[in-house]
Amino acid sequence: MIKCISYWANKDGQAGTHPIDDALACTKKAGFAGMELCVGTDGVLTPGTSQAACTAIRKQIDAAGLVVETLASGMSWGFNPASDDAGIRKKAVALHADALQRAAWLGCKAMLFVPGVVKSPLSPDLIRYDVAVQRAREAVKQLLDTAEKVGVDLCVENVWNGLFYSPLEFRDFVDSFSSKRLGIYLDVGNLLGYQQHPPHWIELLGQRIRRVHVKDFQDAFGFLGAYSFCALGAGQVPWQAVMAALRGVGYNSTLVAEMMPWDPSLLVRTSAAMDVIMAM
Repeated sequence: MIKCISYWANKDGQAGTHPIDDALACTKKAGFAGMELCVGTDGVLTPGTSQAACTAIRKQIDAAGLVVETLASGMSWGFNPASDDAGIRKKAVALHADALQRAAWLGCKAMLFVPGVVKSPLSPDLIRYDVAVQRAREAVKQLLDTAEKVGVDLCVENVWNGLFYSPLEFRDFVDSFSSKRLGIYLDVGNLLGYQQHPPHWIELLGQRIRRVHVKDFQDAFGFLGAYSFCALGAGQVPWQAVMAALRGVGYNSTLVAEMMPWDPSLLVRTSAAMDVIMAM
């Protein structure tokens, strides 16, 4: 597996304004083999970034000697593919179709996609579940046309968006499409937030898993109901069982640490923690 870090883990990464060449340099200095690029409606990489600019970024990647195979998008939080507003749904698909083209120009092999939001702290929307699933299906169907055309995998993520909180439902959703370009972007840490056991999801989803995000999660539910994401190794993700399950289904691709917010030691600490986890 390939040890990677998200662009969002850089100082101004969440704002999308951190220079990509500096992010690559910081990534390499911290001991990572690769980095995940991130696209947003504003910042250094957007759905409107030119082909020439993408080619220039690819040259920076190659010069750094890093693996950059994935592109993450958080645009669905602002433009919900399951919105009650048809105009927003159309905009969401258009933004992600353009992002898929940029992923191809950047030489990426996969793009993360949040297919819709039922309810989330990150979105004002409240969409009935069955309606959201149908709209997510419509969005995925449209985007698969682009994904197949440009040769990039469309990877649907499990995230706190109110959708696909069962591995069986997630599996069946993916299997309902015939395209080989559709897969799952499994976020291991996200699963603990809804009382799930990551190794079981890995076993059930198998080779549908195209890419993996790693983060850790602390649950001290008790009387106050406290929980939070935390440093890798400081939470309750069963890393040894997770690594065994990933190897058991033949996963041998990127492991991207999605760690936020930034602090001066974040990349170095995360790199060291991933060395321990990947050796399990």
